[in-house]
This record gives sequence, structure tokens and C-alpha cells, in this order.
Amino acid sequence: MNYALVGAFVLLLAITLIAGVLWIASGGTLQKKVDRYLAIEEESVAGLNLNAPVKYNGVEVGKVSDIHLDPANPDRVRLIFEIERGTPIKADTLAVLKTQGLTGIAYVELSGGSPGALPLQASAPESYPVIRTKPSLSARLENVLTNVLAKLDRTSSNIDALLSEDNRAALKSTLADLAILSHAVAARKGAIDSGIVNAARAADNSARASADLGPAIAKIGRAADSVNSMGSNLSAAGSDTAKSLTALSADAQRYAADTLPEIQRLLGELNDLSNSLRRLSEQTARDPAGLLRGRRPVPDGPGESPTAGPMP
Repeated sequence: MNYALVGAFVLLLAITLIAGVLWIASGGTLQKKVDRYLAIEEESVAGLNLNAPVKYNGVEVGKVSDIHLDPANPDRVRLIFEIERGTPIKADTLAVLKTQGLTGIAYVELSGGSPGALPLQASAPESYPVIRTKPSLSARLENVLTNVLAKLDRTSSNIDALLSEDNRAALKSTLADLAILSHAVAARKGAIDSGIVNAARAADNSARASADLGPAIAKIGRAADSVNSMGSNLSAAGSDTAKSLTALSADAQRYAADTLPEIQRLLGELNDLSNSLRRLSEQTARDPAGLLRGRRPVPDGPGESPTAGPMP
């Protein structure tokens, strides 16, 4: 047996295997091509390690290749993902931290990516496309618990303020007054029962009075209808009266137009007659005998006689 030949064969086989492994590790045809994406978390990434799986709706599509703090804001953590090329990472894809069962090992879960959305592209100043993130379940529970604890703390403070010494003394006094009131009510139980019975009787009487008022209300309604009818009749009579007054006014105007000229002429004649009677009265007063012998001519004055000559 040729040991040298066997050794050479074994050495050549080992070299071939090592070369194949190095070729595959350096990007051979068996290695999947990946794309790099960036995600910025604003919460703790405790439990997330390098090479932690990245899953898309539960299917592993890549890994976490880098974890480091954001130099501009230490409250944020920058995660670099290596995801298999061809995975539908869209503009509305979201990344969230999750844990596997009870082990507490964290991984990244991708979701979203509607069919109509555009593929996610890199934009300045980032070198990789940035996948949006949303708070994990533990972060949301922490926020809820923080709010609940804050509200419980305020409630406890309010209760402490409510149960202060002054309030306890006031509550004790109120309870004592309530006890006295209860004893007083118990002592007057009979009077209270009698009052309740009287109230029930008064309610029954009120019901009967209401029933008796029904016919009276009906009569009042009929009387109101009669008054309304009377008012309508009076309104009609008023209209007729107005028409009659209008007709009388027209007749009076026509009568005045026909009669006033005659009356004015008669008044003028009466005025002349009155003047004549006044002159007659004055003449009679001066010469009462004149009524019997008539008017006597007035004798001519000196020099007025037509037969007299001129004076010497």
C-alpha cells in the first residue's frame, strides 16, 4: 500500500474542503444576496443581540448586523438589518421588537407593506433606506403602567387629603347627627305613618276634585266659545254701524251743499231787516209823534228859501 499516495489524497481533499468553505463564506453562489436597511428605535433594545433574526410576518428574512447608539441623540438606537434581496420592504413597512416565548430572546418583526405602496428607498442624509418603527408591547405596557401608577399616586394623595384630621372630625360629627336624626325619626314613626296616610288621602281627594273639575272646565270652554261668538257678532255690528255713519256723513255733506247758500241769503235779508228796524227804532225815539203824522219836512234855514232875495 502506498502511504504517500493516500496522504497526498487526504491532504488534497482537506485543501479542497477548506477552499470550498472559504469560497462560500466570501460570497459564493450558495450565499444569498442581501440588502441593508436602517431602523431607529426610541426605546431600550435589551435582549437584542447581533445576528438576531429579522422576521417578516413570522418568516425569517434576515438578521441584525449592527447595533449602536445614535451619536446625535443617545436616547435612540440605530439598527442595521441585512435582509434577503427580493423581500417586499415597502414605504409603509413597520419594525417592532418582540421576544420569543419565555426565553426573553429579542428579535425584530416586520409587518405592513400594502400591495399598492412603493418600495422603500434611501433618502439623504441616510445611506440606507429607513424602516419606520413602532413601540413594542413591553414599551406600551410600561407606558400604560406608568400612567396607571401616576393616577394611583394622585388618588392616594387625594384620599390622604380627604381623610385628614379635620375631615375625620367632621365625618364623625355628621355620623353622630345622622344617628340622632335616625332616633328622632324612629320615635315619630307613628306620626310619619299618619302623615303618609293623610298625604295619600289628600292625593285621592285631589284626584276626585280633578274629576269634578272636568265638567266645569267643559262649561267654561263652552262659555268661552259663546263669548267668542258674541265678539264676532259685535264686530259685524260695528262694521254695519261704520257703514251707516259713512252714509249719514255723505247725506249731511249733500244737505249742507244744497242748504247753506239759501241760509246765507236768508241771514243777509235778516241782517238788512234788523238794520231797518234799528233805524226805525231810533227815529221813533227821537220823534214818537212822527208815527202818527208822518214825516214833516224840515223848515228851510235862513237864506235857504227859494223866494227870498239877497240880504241888504
